[in-house]
Amino acid sequence: MNRRFKPALLAGISALSVTFGYSAQAFAAAPDAPADQNEIDVVIVTGTRQTGLRVIDSPAPVQVVDTSTLERTGAVDLRLGLANLVPSFNAQAFGGDTANLTLSARLRGLSPNQALVLVNGKRRHTTGNLAVLSGVYQGAAAADLGFIPMAGIGRIEVLTDGAAAQYGTDAIAGVVNIILKKNVSGGSISATGGEYFDGGGKTAGGSVNIGMAPTESSYLNITVESKYHGFSNRGLADQRVANPASPGYSAANNAVESLIPGYPNLNLISGDAEYRINNFAFNAGVELPADFEVYSFGTLGHKDASAYENYRRYNRIQGKMGAADRPFPLGFSPRERIIEDDYALTLGVSGKVAGWDMDLSSTYGKDDIEVRVEDSANASLYVDTSTTTTKGFSPTSFHAGSWRTTQWTNNLDLRRGFDVGLATPLDVAVGYEQRRDTYRIGQGDAASTYKEGSQSYPGFQKTDAGGHSRTSWALYTDLAVSPVEAWKIDAAVRYEKFSDFGDTTVAKLTSRYDFNEMFAVRGTASTGFRAPTLAESFYSATNVSPTSAFVQLAPNSPAARLLGIDALKPEKSTNFSLGIVAHPIPKMTATIDVYQIKLKDRIFGSSSVYGLRNGVVVNSNVNAAIAANGNVLDSTVASTGINIFSNGLDTRTRGLDFVVSYPTDLGDAGRIDWTLSGNFNKTKITKVKTAPAALATTSAAFPSGQVLFAGNAASLLEKAAPKYKIGLNGLYTFGKVSLSLTETFYGKAEALSDPGTGPLLNTVASATAITDVELSYKFLKGVTAAIGANNAFNKYPDKFTSAFQTACIASGGGCVTQYPGFSPYGINGGYYYGRLTYAF
Repeated sequence: MNRRFKPALLAGISALSVTFGYSAQAFAAAPDAPADQNEIDVVIVTGTRQTGLRVIDSPAPVQVVDTSTLERTGAVDLRLGLANLVPSFNAQAFGGDTANLTLSARLRGLSPNQALVLVNGKRRHTTGNLAVLSGVYQGAAAADLGFIPMAGIGRIEVLTDGAAAQYGTDAIAGVVNIILKKNVSGGSISATGGEYFDGGGKTAGGSVNIGMAPTESSYLNITVESKYHGFSNRGLADQRVANPASPGYSAANNAVESLIPGYPNLNLISGDAEYRINNFAFNAGVELPADFEVYSFGTLGHKDASAYENYRRYNRIQGKMGAADRPFPLGFSPRERIIEDDYALTLGVSGKVAGWDMDLSSTYGKDDIEVRVEDSANASLYVDTSTTTTKGFSPTSFHAGSWRTTQWTNNLDLRRGFDVGLATPLDVAVGYEQRRDTYRIGQGDAASTYKEGSQSYPGFQKTDAGGHSRTSWALYTDLAVSPVEAWKIDAAVRYEKFSDFGDTTVAKLTSRYDFNEMFAVRGTASTGFRAPTLAESFYSATNVSPTSAFVQLAPNSPAARLLGIDALKPEKSTNFSLGIVAHPIPKMTATIDVYQIKLKDRIFGSSSVYGLRNGVVVNSNVNAAIAANGNVLDSTVASTGINIFSNGLDTRTRGLDFVVSYPTDLGDAGRIDWTLSGNFNKTKITKVKTAPAALATTSAAFPSGQVLFAGNAASLLEKAAPKYKIGLNGLYTFGKVSLSLTETFYGKAEALSDPGTGPLLNTVASATAITDVELSYKFLKGVTAAIGANNAFNKYPDKFTSAFQTACIASGGGCVTQYPGFSPYGINGGYYYGRLTYAF
């Protein structure tokens, strides 16, 4: 499409959309629901052990999103679709190193690890790919939503409230419960494709969903999905090869590099990764005599993904013959690659036993990842295998190692109502959970680990590799009753014991009072906890750039003890929320909830702690810890050091969620469904643990010594999330036509960042309004076609300042990044797409 034609087309669509109304609401009517039924009438299963509870009657804040609403976002990734619909849910736009291959999301501004993902109410296993490098999503190792096919989802219930007493570890910020389809007939076939306005990010996806009844008393729903996303590049020219102000520039180098195809944009690191994912999901059950049911569901996925790393120059690899033995005369761009197999399976039986509703289940999940480095080389191996008369050798493809996580969870849940003479029976729920988690790092091949290892991503050393496990068991009870018809009370207590941390007891009290049909108040007080993931505790590796090398020390390692850094322990939380539910006029529903989440011993990723800074030793203790860990670093880099996860902070998060929904019946002219929803959120650090004495060594670069938690890390916690996110949404339907428009307002986000030479400088993503639009038409025989655009006016976040770029160039880096990676709406600009669906 002609670039000048796109904005004109989109402006026309948007103007037409305003005429009809605002769209893509979070509370859309279900495909098989009556026209006047809204998602607020859906019976929910999240945040309560009661049966038959509607979302609008819930004492806890729950938002419901159905599959048709997800489809209208234009996203092929569930993570992005949810971020477009749930104000307190934000998706990662860009990650460093292998984190760019498994992007994450977070709830209420907290870590992705502090939100629990369930599938059909059962705990979902986590990814083996830990986000290591500094950033808003550092430390993320949550469930990978990309392996759950969107076409197989019936609805998603998002509980935005602490729920550790009900569900256990991780449920501090809330719970995302994905309910799979269980239709016994019909299905759909869908295909979509799109691309960024300014090129790159080519996307294609296809899915098939089929429901069937193999017997009269059974159901089977099957979904297959395949999706592809291509590379994008939003980077500047590599300053080392094109800017005379860079210390890395020389006229001699430029004479060679200016002839390389693509010059001066040789560095492709700043953009999306490429991935191919194939998924399969099923949901099945069979009724047995005496009201028993045997059920099973599961997913199976395969992903092949890779991301470009920093460009290596033509003279980076050479043998002992010097210029006569340079195997990469055009330089090279390494790619980090993962080949991933992910699966989960649940088998259970439910029914009545001695008057109790019983659910017994077992869930096993596994994520198995091979880590590779492509189009790279090992510089030391090449030079050491060369002579003054023969060329050296290095592979260009490396097995850098592997990650594997497993989780096996067994649950027994019992529920029964007792008549105690109150307005409703006393619902008593009790349960037992047993869980085993494992995490393993596999060693890289010999070439990837020789001396400093493969360029861009050294293989995992023998000292990095190893297997780790944890077992836990828990008992819980949940009591729910209405003493009078207008008053609901729900109380839960959970005791949990871990093999490596001891035990903990947490509790939750939720209540709601309906003054009349138009107004109710609700509130929750709870305590919670989160056990550190095994990856956070034991991950160890070396992270490199062309000018630096940093070791990610495992907190539970002997090397960490040398620096006085303790092993990780669980985080503890205290949550309070208070809200209202109102129906100020017929058909309108409004919910407003304010909340506070206090976290003690919060786990964070440290700032970079240097042993060598710009060629000068600044802390010999750090260098000793690196040596004790068995790491050999690239001798050509100017800066080396460590990063580590640590319990060192107390934080307080305060915010507000609101949702207002209203349907407008236009009679013969159609219908508009409106939603106004938003989230205001602010996190404050209330306590910082004193840095260990081993980091107090002073130097010219650090006259007061170093700390684990510097200003850039603090700003990522306190300021890098948007201050607010407000969506004005609606859906106009008229016969076979539907027209949707979403206007999302993002507040300002900012963070301090190190340009490479210090001091820290501020980077900003200013407050911005983003427009999403989709137009669809239903043809005969169940065929629907849609065209749409996300970020229709092609907006980008603020570029780094000239002062930041100047400081970066002075450090000798490539300095290709021009947009902040924490931008809530990404760094790629607008995306347009088309979709064709056949429902049967």
